[in-house]
Amino acid sequence: MPNLGWPYAASRAASICGVAAVGCASLSAAALAQEAEPAIGIGMLPRDLSPWGMYLNADPVVKAVLIGLAFASLVTWTVWLAKTIEIWSAKRRVRAALQQMAGARSTMAGVERLRERGGEIGAFLDAAVAELKLSDSTAEPEGIKERIASRLERLEHAYGRRIMRATGVLATIGATAPFVGLFGTVWGIMNSFIGISKSHTTNLAVVAPGIAEALLATALGLAAAIPAVVIYNVFARSIAGYRAQLGDASAEVLRLVSRDLDRPAMPGAIAGTPIPAARRAAPLSAAQ
Repeated sequence: MPNLGWPYAASRAASICGVAAVGCASLSAAALAQEAEPAIGIGMLPRDLSPWGMYLNADPVVKAVLIGLAFASLVTWTVWLAKTIEIWSAKRRVRAALQQMAGARSTMAGVERLRERGGEIGAFLDAAVAELKLSDSTAEPEGIKERIASRLERLEHAYGRRIMRATGVLATIGATAPFVGLFGTVWGIMNSFIGISKSHTTNLAVVAPGIAEALLATALGLAAAIPAVVIYNVFARSIAGYRAQLGDASAEVLRLVSRDLDRPAMPGAIAGTPIPAARRAAPLSAAQ
């Protein structure tokens, strides 16, 4: 093999150094590219993903949705507290009046027993006494009873409408809150895709905040809707029980009136007996 000498050795060394230099340059370029585009990992995600932090960083539209749902939830629990006390008091009042009126043999005896109590049954008795005063003592008993029944029916409906106030708000919240939360969800996801388009990257740090806001809106919508529906159903059953009590009271008053009409002297006696001053106002207007 011919001896090439030092020129050949020098050229080989130069070739090896050139390849090494190219390799080092490639590694440096790859390292710079890796630094320029952060790796996807938990450490690169926003640190504050609490509900309050997500609210502060949310889009104005998503913030408005979250505020509206929080207000709806507050209204739901406020109505629950107020109507629970109102329905409980009304049912207790009617039940106590029915017990107090039990055993009364005439309309005026019932009026005397409920002179200081008043309430729904007191209004029923006042309506019956007022109709007996207005009716002619020689009129047909069936006609008198029919007119009294008409008055009592209107009173029942008036008290039923009064006890139903504010329950429609619960039905509205239960029906609309999930869709409002869904609107916030769609808006948050749309913002996520807009962030991806602007940054030209699918990095999780770009997508995560919008998705978190969307999920928060969905959760808050369900948190407002589910209690509203449950509370509305509970109130519907309680109000049905209250109306049943009013029906029992109306039937009891009609029985007392029927007994009075079977006594020939009672209509005149009732006509000369004043209604207590505490319940002298028109019963229908008082029930509205």
